[in-house]
Amino acid sequence: MPQSLARVVLHLVFSVGDRDPVFVLPTMRDVAAQYMGGILRNLDCPAICVGGAVDHVHILYAMSRTRTVADVVGALKRETSGWIKSQSWARGHAAFAGFRWQRGYGIFSVSESRVQAATNYINAQAEHHRAATFQEEHRRFAARHGLALDER
Repeated sequence: MPQSLARVVLHLVFSVGDRDPVFVLPTMRDVAAQYMGGILRNLDCPAICVGGAVDHVHILYAMSRTRTVADVVGALKRETSGWIKSQSWARGHAAFAGFRWQRGYGIFSVSESRVQAATNYINAQAEHHRAATFQEEHRRFAARHGLALDER
């Protein structure tokens, strides 16, 4: 076979440092989501869906066959951190002065047959988090995938 093909879909979740609820306006989340989509495109990891809530982000994307998860996550966090701090909407809010992402992240494989369900889940974050916190959501993801969660 002269061609290398891959389609690995991943659901990435990470939060703002100290889970500060800084993305209070939907426009903040939307603009940040678009920027993240551009970073992923440049990494040859096309975004399928990017969304989140006031204190965390969910990203569904197709993984490049030539990158590592750690490289993609590191680039996303590094590039968005500086960019977010430079935005006028961030400069006007004291909560963004020391903006940073948490060190860790959760990443989960998504079967091709579940891509639409994962997209729907990400798009319904505002509604979903009226009933559950980020921590509760993260616990459920870890349990569903058989992972032990360090609560620190």
